[in-house]
Amino acid sequence: MKKLIFVLFSSVCLAQTDQYRQILLSKKIGREVRSYSKGYGLIIESKSGKTGIVDSLGTVTFDYPYKSEISRLWKNRFILKSNGKTALIDEKGNQLLPLDSFKFRTWEKKDRLIYSKNGKDCVYDFNGKQIIPFSDKIQFGSENRFFVKTGNAWLIYDFDGKKVSDREFTDDLRFYKGRTFLTSGEKSGEIIDNNGKTLSTITNHNIDNINAFPYIITLNVSNNKYGIIDEKESIITEEIYDQAFVGREYIYLTKDDKISIFSKKEGKIYNLDYHYVNPLFNGLFKTSQDTTNPKTAVIRLNGEVVFPKEYDRVEGLDINGEKYLYLRKEDQEMLLDKNMKSVLDENYSIEKIFPNNVIVLKDGIYSKFSPKDKKYTPLKNFSVMKSFELYPALVGQNIDNFYGMIDEEGNEAIPFIYDNIFTFLGENEVVVKKDNKFGVTNQQHEPLTEVMYDKYSTDKKGIKLTKGKDSEYIYFTEQKDKNFID
Repeated sequence: MKKLIFVLFSSVCLAQTDQYRQILLSKKIGREVRSYSKGYGLIIESKSGKTGIVDSLGTVTFDYPYKSEISRLWKNRFILKSNGKTALIDEKGNQLLPLDSFKFRTWEKKDRLIYSKNGKDCVYDFNGKQIIPFSDKIQFGSENRFFVKTGNAWLIYDFDGKKVSDREFTDDLRFYKGRTFLTSGEKSGEIIDNNGKTLSTITNHNIDNINAFPYIITLNVSNNKYGIIDEKESIITEEIYDQAFVGREYIYLTKDDKISIFSKKEGKIYNLDYHYVNPLFNGLFKTSQDTTNPKTAVIRLNGEVVFPKEYDRVEGLDINGEKYLYLRKEDQEMLLDKNMKSVLDENYSIEKIFPNNVIVLKDGIYSKFSPKDKKYTPLKNFSVMKSFELYPALVGQNIDNFYGMIDEEGNEAIPFIYDNIFTFLGENEVVVKKDNKFGVTNQQHEPLTEVMYDKYSTDKKGIKLTKGKDSEYIYFTEQKDKNFID
């Protein structure tokens, strides 16, 4: 195969994957670049321990002269650690929080940092501006709330450093969906919002879960049984259930190996003659599979059987914005619309289901099928799909018996020029074989190595390619889209 030539242009970078840019940048500057994303990569020198920052054009924006460690914090903000000290820096190495002996905590995708030093805490934004001054203790309460302690009292602050309530608490709390439960004694307490306002007062129940508010899961601690009340403490169900699980639309309760479903929308409970169920869509559920009966059924909330308990696999799917039901029984497959009508013409078999299209086969011809508009588009030059490829693309051979890869739109992702292709479940990297030599590319056919190695092996982290005494290692990167059925 022709020798690969690595070229880096800023206009090309916009379409390249982070991993490929990382490889190109390493080639360009002659230094190892790691953790490239969203415009910046980190330079690592394993021998000297020195680190730096490089941008997408290959310009080294910061080169720290001493042994150090740099990690990406957020956008163009980084943490520099050197000689036991820490600093918050920008991409040019400007110290927004100077090197010092402090510890820090952050909240994901929020430009706020709790800064701890000498037993005190304060809050800075990522520009080095102090948001909350030093206090005895500060904790994250949620993605937009802090608990700040002064003396023996905790107060609620927002992310702008504003105190949102004068109410004092003896402990810091954690809010979920803007609410938390505050215990005041046995079988008593209150549900409060993230501004300290009381939403519900509890006087006679042990509370287990408030995530379905205004419905609340209660627990009888003497016999470990669960029940449901509303925000006014009116009893919806007695504490007679062995388990209780909160879902998006329903609360699932089990008793004596049977499932009951409480509909939050209807405020009503349904008792079903099944061990467990999982929601599909539009009030449909699939029943659980077990050792006594490995089959599954499709039922409605009232227990009505839509499809009997004789299917090997049932899935509720969203394809191109529409709801569909997929069923498989032995070698038979069905794809039904929300009205339970088949969307496929006769004699078509389902080969793979993607988020927007379905790959089908009829009379030896593969086609891309759009369930929404009922359109079939033959995949030209695609001959045989590679078996057992649990991969979010179509891997196989063309009419000339060369291997390549097609994406869900029917476009050629990896050209059909290889003697074989080897994929790895959940990973973006692909080993290609040509003229008895191996190399690595990705789903976009960006060459991560040259096709020149005699053998390859894999471990949990990546792929090692070997030629004589020379070797190269490519780290796995996770596939962005795993929503498909093979």
